[in-house]
Amino acid sequence: MAFIRRRRLERELYSKERFSLLLLNLEEYYFEQHTANHIINKDCKDERKFRGSLKICSKSIIFEPDDNIQPIIKIPLRDCSSIKAPEDNEANNPFTRNTPGGISVVCSQVFLIKDRNVIAPYKTIRGRTEHLFQLDVAWKVGDVVQTLHQLYRASCLDKMGDQAAMITAILQSRLARTSFDKYRFQSISETLHMECKAEMVTPLVTNPGHVCVSDANLYFQPLNGYPKPVVQITLQNVRRIYKRRHGLMPLGLEVFCTENDLCSDIYLKFYNCQDRDEVYRLIAKYIENHIAEHTAESYVLQWQRGHISNYQYLLHLNNLADRSCNDLSQYPVFPWIIADYSSSVLDLTKPETFRDLSKPIGALNKERLDRLVKRYQEMPEPKFMYGSHYSSPGYVLFYLVRVAPEYMLCLQNGKFDHADRMFNSIAETWKNCLDGATDFKELIPEFYENDSSFLVNSLKLDLGKRQGGKMVEDVELPPWASGPDDFLQKCQEALESPYVSEHLHEWIDIIFGYKQKGSEAVAAHNVFHPLTYEGGVDLNSIMDPNEKVALLTQILEFGQTPKQLFTTPHPQRKIQKLKSLSRTSSHSTSIAESPVSPNEESFEDLTEESITLAWNNIAKLKLDTQCKIHKEAITGIAVTCNGSSVFTTSQDSTLKMFSRDSKTIQRSVSFSNMALSSCLILPGDTTVISSSWDNHIYFYSIAFGRQQDVLLGHDDAVSKICWRDGRLFSASWDSTVKVWHCVPGETLSNKKHHFELLAHLEHDVSVNTMDLNAANTILASGTKEGTISVWDVTTATMLHQLPHHSGTVFHAAFSPDSRHLLSTGEDCCFKVIDVQTGMLVSSVTTEEPQRCFKWDGNTILSGSQTGELLVWDLLGGKVTEKIKGHTGAVTSMWMNEQCNSVITGGEDKQIMFWKLQY
Repeated sequence: MAFIRRRRLERELYSKERFSLLLLNLEEYYFEQHTANHIINKDCKDERKFRGSLKICSKSIIFEPDDNIQPIIKIPLRDCSSIKAPEDNEANNPFTRNTPGGISVVCSQVFLIKDRNVIAPYKTIRGRTEHLFQLDVAWKVGDVVQTLHQLYRASCLDKMGDQAAMITAILQSRLARTSFDKYRFQSISETLHMECKAEMVTPLVTNPGHVCVSDANLYFQPLNGYPKPVVQITLQNVRRIYKRRHGLMPLGLEVFCTENDLCSDIYLKFYNCQDRDEVYRLIAKYIENHIAEHTAESYVLQWQRGHISNYQYLLHLNNLADRSCNDLSQYPVFPWIIADYSSSVLDLTKPETFRDLSKPIGALNKERLDRLVKRYQEMPEPKFMYGSHYSSPGYVLFYLVRVAPEYMLCLQNGKFDHADRMFNSIAETWKNCLDGATDFKELIPEFYENDSSFLVNSLKLDLGKRQGGKMVEDVELPPWASGPDDFLQKCQEALESPYVSEHLHEWIDIIFGYKQKGSEAVAAHNVFHPLTYEGGVDLNSIMDPNEKVALLTQILEFGQTPKQLFTTPHPQRKIQKLKSLSRTSSHSTSIAESPVSPNEESFEDLTEESITLAWNNIAKLKLDTQCKIHKEAITGIAVTCNGSSVFTTSQDSTLKMFSRDSKTIQRSVSFSNMALSSCLILPGDTTVISSSWDNHIYFYSIAFGRQQDVLLGHDDAVSKICWRDGRLFSASWDSTVKVWHCVPGETLSNKKHHFELLAHLEHDVSVNTMDLNAANTILASGTKEGTISVWDVTTATMLHQLPHHSGTVFHAAFSPDSRHLLSTGEDCCFKVIDVQTGMLVSSVTTEEPQRCFKWDGNTILSGSQTGELLVWDLLGGKVTEKIKGHTGAVTSMWMNEQCNSVITGGEDKQIMFWKLQY
């Protein structure tokens, strides 16, 4: 649990300090500290002196006594009437006499914090009080008083924008007068690459200082030296880095030294985009496969294939959508999953147990929605359906107040919320989200993690008394949960359940996807205030500083909509087999959608197991035989059912029949003087069909050893042919794919009726390749201009047209389950699309073009431009094995049904026979 882990780490590191930046107001800075004594009732019988630290902040003076029984004193500068040092003409003043290094502060209001070291709402002391602070270093008094006078003048300005502008000027002046201390380098041999000003961001607060990037480390040195003199991150340890939108501006940068943790090692906010982008560039050089970390598509396929859990996938999407545990206005958002909080047993097999994930929270209650829609329709522009957001700092701390009380006190000016409005009960909170007029909040990741401390008042906080007289203690759990840990365990099981796996994409469409904005958002009743959306307001265009500050404050407190990651419907997840999904090193969960008993294992299951075994060992392919049988590049390979005869086509215009047993060419046939582009064998091993650049398709009878028939079906070269269920599919450079009903010539007396055109699929440019899904209902084609088209063959209609490649598409093929389509082209890219939605779910860049391939949905065996066979881990986006093969491009590839035998053909005019050796 990122937030809770961070809080615990902070308490361990700085357990001796009671002061924290959370004692400051929002948007306040801590400038400097001085060791001092706080003297009360000077020269009186009850004079008391407390030693401690005086903190100078942009809007307040804070004194932290060394004695932790004594309260921390916070004096707002706006409530001060006098701030001065003793003058010579005040020698007779008993309050300042004989007090070298003293500073007198007179104020009308003081806050007492952590009295007796107890976290509780701040105590307010109203009325005129006078405080004397005696600095250990007396000569600094003049500078401190001058600084306090400056800050006092800023705090007394009427308008917030003017206050912010003056404080910013003071801050920038301080930063300009300092620089990074090079003595803080870890090694004297380090080389400085860049230094700039920035702020370190933690929840609710920012801390200004200097960023320094060397050839080995990233450093941040706080201006005030708090919480430690320098933060250092070794660049070699960085695993992920994200550009962030902070305060609606593209100024943030978050750095992670872990692969999966939600909590980063440092979050920086820069003062301009140029500095942020340069630091990003310098750090990114140290990260292997850095680009793959920054696209949602790099995770979609992993999620669909069951390689990452629903929980992990949502964490990745939140990360990519600028959600960070360091920014409470953009805290990671997770869905309410369970809708049943009254039953004694939670039944995850019943759909009614779950919330409708296709609707936002505000649309789950029809009566409430009707009222909201009516108001929306009557509202002038800009319109919005919901007056509050589903994620905001207040909502995050509503859930986490028991483990992060100081954050709640910071956000709410030293107060907890009213006891009846606290997070008292799971069932009450869910009911209020369903029925409340202004409550539309979703959940946070902690509900699906392992640490249940946020549900328990282990700190014994006094959170108030409810109307019925009951104190606010632990969160009341539903009857089906035996305790906090059991509650979280069942929430995890619900999130990873089959129902949620099949419906989570609907919620993603609403929060991160195409239903987030525009007409689809209106139709889905998913419209929030325009200011909450990325690009909803351009702060740079607002010249009035007061308007800008007011707008920024409003947006940050209201919450922000995540960055839109998808603009088309998100693919659905369906896991057919039992899979174990590891979420973290300490947590794993299993998804069983259709478990199969060992006693029910079928022949098909055994065949599938052998295929899986073959693909798991595909890197162990060994060359068995190679033969040079053509005069030009080989374009097609077909093998008879018994595997004894191999037919090949070539750009040398010949079709050849090769015997695997005798390793000799048995037949060589030439239909014309033009190149042949592909070949296939009809069921029964009686006929070979070849396509030609002369616009014809030739039928060759194996039994009779002659040309049996010819089809003039196109106006340009035929590039690829397929045969399924008595139908011939032909792709051509004439920009068409045609579907023919075809009957072998021997069965008919009239040759004119051999071919009936069933469908004509028109393209804009030349078609270079095609493939059909297992059911023969969906056809995919790839063109010379890089477009992938997906067609419904039954209706001859185009489902998707996707310009995914730049340049010719060499090859395209469906996955065995037909859910995904993989393509490769001369742009040196593999692309995977979800067939149902057309969404690009994976993209892998290759060093050179891959001309042909076979794949099982996870692993690719490809033939490269330089002749190597490459084995790819598609989900990891990397090559796992390189196998030396042809001396020119691999132009054709055949694989048997068991996936343990491969034949390749190349530009070197050879065919190579490969066998899998376990």
